[in-house]
Amino acid sequence: MIEVSSFSKTIRGHKVLREINLTVRPGEIVGVKGPNGSGKTMLLRAIAGLVYSDAGAIFINGIKLGPGVPYPVNLGLLIETPSFLAHYTGLDNCRLLASIRNTVTVEDIKTILRQVGLDPQDRRPFHKYSLGMKQRLGLAVAFMERPDVVLLDEPTNALDQDGVEMFKSLICKARGCGASIVITSHDDKVLGMVSDRMALVEEGRLIEEKPPMRDSNICCSQSMGGRDE
Repeated sequence: MIEVSSFSKTIRGHKVLREINLTVRPGEIVGVKGPNGSGKTMLLRAIAGLVYSDAGAIFINGIKLGPGVPYPVNLGLLIETPSFLAHYTGLDNCRLLASIRNTVTVEDIKTILRQVGLDPQDRRPFHKYSLGMKQRLGLAVAFMERPDVVLLDEPTNALDQDGVEMFKSLICKARGCGASIVITSHDDKVLGMVSDRMALVEEGRLIEEKPPMRDSNICCSQSMGGRDE
Protein backbone atom coordinates (compact mmCIF):
# COMPACT_ATOMS: atom_id res chain seq x y z
CA MET A 1 0.00 0.00 0.00
CA ILE A 2 1.12 3.53 -0.80
CA GLU A 3 0.32 6.27 1.72
CA VAL A 4 1.33 9.87 1.00
CA SER A 5 0.68 12.08 4.03
CA SER A 6 0.88 15.89 3.80
CA PHE A 7 3.98 15.55 1.61
CA SER A 8 5.72 18.77 0.54
CA LYS A 9 8.93 19.28 -1.41
CA THR A 10 10.87 22.44 -2.25
CA ILE A 11 13.64 22.55 -4.85
CA ARG A 12 15.84 25.63 -5.29
CA GLY A 13 13.31 27.77 -3.47
CA HIS A 14 10.37 26.54 -5.54
CA LYS A 15 7.68 24.45 -3.83
CA VAL A 16 7.07 21.66 -6.35
CA LEU A 17 4.73 19.58 -4.14
CA ARG A 18 2.35 21.05 -1.57
CA GLU A 19 0.79 18.95 1.19
CA ILE A 20 -0.04 15.98 -1.03
CA ASN A 21 -2.32 13.33 0.48
CA LEU A 22 -2.92 10.13 -1.46
CA THR A 23 -3.56 6.47 -0.64
CA VAL A 24 -3.25 3.67 -3.19
CA ARG A 25 -4.36 0.25 -1.99
CA PRO A 26 -3.14 -3.12 -3.28
CA GLY A 27 -4.91 -3.98 -6.53
CA GLU A 28 -5.74 -0.34 -7.27
CA ILE A 29 -4.72 1.96 -10.12
CA VAL A 30 -4.66 5.73 -9.61
CA GLY A 31 -4.27 7.88 -12.70
CA VAL A 32 -2.64 11.29 -12.22
CA LYS A 33 -3.02 14.03 -14.78
CA GLY A 34 -1.90 17.64 -14.96
CA PRO A 35 -0.02 20.11 -17.16
CA ASN A 36 3.73 20.06 -17.68
CA GLY A 37 5.54 21.30 -14.59
CA SER A 38 2.59 20.60 -12.30
CA GLY A 39 4.51 18.14 -10.11
CA LYS A 40 3.28 14.81 -11.50
CA THR A 41 6.72 13.37 -12.17
CA MET A 42 8.10 14.70 -8.88
CA LEU A 43 5.28 12.90 -7.06
CA LEU A 44 6.35 9.61 -8.66
CA ARG A 45 9.98 10.29 -7.75
CA ALA A 46 8.92 10.86 -4.16
CA ILE A 47 6.87 7.65 -3.99
CA ALA A 48 9.87 5.81 -5.48
CA GLY A 49 12.08 7.10 -2.68
CA LEU A 50 14.26 9.14 -5.03
CA VAL A 51 13.53 12.44 -3.25
CA TYR A 52 12.58 13.07 0.36
CA SER A 53 10.17 15.48 1.98
CA ASP A 54 10.60 18.88 3.53
CA ALA A 55 7.39 18.13 5.42
CA GLY A 56 5.05 15.17 5.62
CA ALA A 57 5.91 11.56 4.82
CA ILE A 58 5.41 8.63 2.47
CA PHE A 59 4.76 5.12 3.77
CA ILE A 60 5.03 1.91 1.74
CA ASN A 61 3.31 -0.99 3.51
CA GLY A 62 3.54 1.03 6.71
CA ILE A 63 7.28 1.73 6.43
CA LYS A 64 8.29 5.39 6.22
CA LEU A 65 10.60 6.23 3.33
CA GLY A 66 13.73 8.17 4.18
CA PRO A 67 17.52 8.32 3.81
CA GLY A 68 19.13 4.96 4.53
CA VAL A 69 15.81 3.07 4.45
CA PRO A 70 15.79 0.24 1.87
CA TYR A 71 12.71 0.36 -0.35
CA PRO A 72 10.24 -1.93 1.45
CA VAL A 73 8.78 -3.77 -1.56
CA ASN A 74 9.56 -4.80 -5.13
CA LEU A 75 9.25 -1.64 -7.25
CA GLY A 76 8.48 -1.34 -10.96
CA LEU A 77 9.47 2.11 -12.21
CA LEU A 78 9.38 3.97 -15.51
CA ILE A 79 10.05 7.70 -15.26
CA GLU A 80 10.67 9.89 -18.30
CA THR A 81 12.53 8.45 -21.34
CA PRO A 82 13.87 4.91 -20.77
CA SER A 83 17.67 4.79 -20.76
CA PHE A 84 19.78 1.63 -20.81
CA LEU A 85 23.31 0.57 -21.72
CA ALA A 86 23.65 1.74 -25.32
CA HIS A 87 25.67 -1.18 -26.71
CA TYR A 88 23.74 -3.95 -24.93
CA THR A 89 20.77 -5.74 -26.46
CA GLY A 90 17.36 -5.53 -24.84
CA LEU A 91 17.76 -9.03 -23.43
CA ASP A 92 21.23 -8.29 -22.07
CA ASN A 93 20.05 -5.08 -20.42
CA CYS A 94 17.21 -6.97 -18.75
CA ARG A 95 19.52 -9.79 -17.62
CA LEU A 96 21.95 -7.32 -16.10
CA LEU A 97 19.22 -5.54 -14.13
CA ALA A 98 17.61 -8.83 -13.08
CA SER A 99 20.95 -10.05 -11.68
CA ILE A 100 20.70 -7.47 -8.88
CA ARG A 101 17.83 -9.28 -7.16
CA ASN A 102 17.94 -12.69 -8.86
CA THR A 103 14.18 -13.17 -8.60
CA VAL A 104 13.45 -13.96 -12.26
CA THR A 105 14.94 -16.40 -14.76
CA VAL A 106 16.16 -15.78 -18.29
CA GLU A 107 13.00 -17.49 -19.54
CA ASP A 108 10.90 -15.09 -17.45
CA ILE A 109 12.74 -12.20 -19.10
CA LYS A 110 12.19 -13.61 -22.57
CA THR A 111 8.50 -14.00 -21.79
CA ILE A 112 8.04 -10.37 -20.73
CA LEU A 113 9.99 -9.17 -23.78
CA ARG A 114 7.60 -11.08 -26.02
CA GLN A 115 4.64 -9.68 -24.09
CA VAL A 116 5.77 -6.12 -24.82
CA GLY A 117 6.34 -6.94 -28.49
CA LEU A 118 10.14 -7.29 -28.53
CA ASP A 119 12.11 -10.26 -29.89
CA PRO A 120 14.44 -11.71 -27.23
CA GLN A 121 16.76 -12.88 -30.02
CA ASP A 122 17.10 -9.41 -31.58
CA ARG A 123 20.84 -8.67 -31.53
CA ARG A 124 20.47 -4.96 -32.19
CA PRO A 125 21.96 -2.81 -29.41
CA PHE A 126 19.72 -0.45 -27.48
CA HIS A 127 21.07 2.66 -29.23
CA LYS A 128 19.62 1.37 -32.50
CA TYR A 129 16.12 0.94 -31.07
CA SER A 130 13.29 3.18 -32.23
CA LEU A 131 11.57 5.37 -29.63
CA GLY A 132 8.69 2.91 -29.47
CA MET A 133 11.03 -0.03 -28.93
CA LYS A 134 12.82 1.86 -26.15
CA GLN A 135 9.49 2.51 -24.45
CA ARG A 136 8.54 -1.16 -24.74
CA LEU A 137 11.85 -2.17 -23.16
CA GLY A 138 11.23 0.29 -20.33
CA LEU A 139 7.86 -1.33 -19.69
CA ALA A 140 9.41 -4.81 -19.80
CA VAL A 141 11.92 -3.83 -17.11
CA ALA A 142 9.21 -2.18 -14.99
CA PHE A 143 7.07 -5.32 -14.97
CA MET A 144 9.56 -8.19 -15.26
CA GLU A 145 9.99 -8.79 -11.51
CA ARG A 146 6.25 -8.83 -10.73
CA PRO A 147 6.37 -5.62 -8.68
CA ASP A 148 4.24 -4.81 -5.64
CA VAL A 149 4.34 -1.07 -6.43
CA VAL A 150 4.27 0.21 -10.03
CA LEU A 151 5.00 3.86 -10.90
CA LEU A 152 4.73 4.85 -14.56
CA ASP A 153 5.35 8.30 -16.03
CA GLU A 154 3.72 8.76 -19.47
CA PRO A 155 3.92 5.00 -20.18
CA THR A 156 2.25 5.19 -23.61
CA ASN A 157 4.69 7.74 -25.05
CA ALA A 158 5.88 6.68 -28.54
CA LEU A 159 3.61 3.61 -28.56
CA ASP A 160 1.40 2.81 -31.53
CA GLN A 161 -2.12 1.47 -31.02
CA ASP A 162 -0.89 -2.11 -30.64
CA GLY A 163 1.54 -0.86 -28.02
CA VAL A 164 -1.24 0.88 -26.12
CA GLU A 165 -3.26 -2.34 -26.12
CA MET A 166 -0.20 -4.21 -24.85
CA PHE A 167 0.19 -1.65 -22.05
CA LYS A 168 -3.45 -2.06 -21.02
CA SER A 169 -2.96 -5.82 -20.78
CA LEU A 170 0.19 -5.47 -18.65
CA ILE A 171 -1.33 -2.96 -16.27
CA CYS A 172 -4.52 -4.96 -15.75
CA LYS A 173 -2.51 -8.11 -15.05
CA ALA A 174 -0.41 -6.27 -12.44
CA ARG A 175 -3.57 -4.88 -10.85
CA GLY A 176 -5.02 -8.39 -10.70
CA CYS A 177 -1.87 -9.59 -8.91
CA GLY A 178 -2.40 -6.97 -6.19
CA ALA A 179 0.05 -4.25 -7.19
CA SER A 180 -0.48 -0.65 -6.05
CA ILE A 181 -0.17 1.39 -9.24
CA VAL A 182 0.21 5.11 -10.01
CA ILE A 183 0.25 6.32 -13.63
CA THR A 184 0.78 9.82 -14.98
CA SER A 185 -0.31 10.67 -18.50
CA HIS A 186 -1.48 13.44 -20.80
CA ASP A 187 -3.79 10.88 -22.42
CA ASP A 188 -7.05 11.18 -20.51
CA LYS A 189 -8.59 8.37 -22.57
CA VAL A 190 -5.94 5.83 -21.58
CA LEU A 191 -6.02 6.95 -17.94
CA GLY A 192 -9.79 6.69 -17.88
CA MET A 193 -9.73 3.16 -19.29
CA VAL A 194 -7.34 1.68 -16.73
CA SER A 195 -7.69 3.82 -13.59
CA ASP A 196 -9.85 3.07 -10.57
CA ARG A 197 -9.49 6.71 -9.48
CA MET A 198 -8.27 9.90 -11.13
CA ALA A 199 -6.31 12.69 -9.48
CA LEU A 200 -5.39 16.11 -10.84
CA VAL A 201 -2.12 17.79 -9.86
CA GLU A 202 -1.78 21.51 -10.53
CA GLU A 203 0.95 23.83 -9.23
CA GLY A 204 2.11 21.12 -6.86
CA ARG A 205 -1.30 20.50 -5.30
CA LEU A 206 -3.54 17.47 -5.55
CA ILE A 207 -6.69 19.45 -6.19
CA GLU A 208 -9.16 16.85 -7.41
CA GLU A 209 -9.78 13.17 -6.92
CA LYS A 210 -12.65 11.45 -8.69
CA PRO A 211 -14.43 8.28 -7.52
CA PRO A 212 -13.88 4.93 -9.25
CA MET A 213 -15.06 4.79 -12.86
CA ARG A 214 -16.38 1.26 -12.84
CA ASP A 215 -18.33 1.49 -16.10
CA SER A 216 -15.36 2.40 -18.30
CA ASN A 217 -12.49 0.69 -16.48
CA ILE A 218 -11.31 -2.21 -18.64
CA CYS A 219 -9.35 -3.76 -15.76
CA CYS A 220 -12.51 -3.93 -13.66
CA SER A 221 -14.42 -5.40 -16.60
CA GLN A 222 -11.80 -8.10 -17.10
CA SER A 223 -11.69 -8.99 -13.41
CA MET A 224 -15.46 -9.51 -13.53
CA GLY A 225 -15.20 -11.81 -16.54
CA GLY A 226 -15.34 -9.24 -19.32
CA ARG A 227 -13.63 -9.59 -22.67
CA ASP A 228 -9.84 -9.17 -22.71
CA GLU A 229 -8.45 -6.36 -24.79
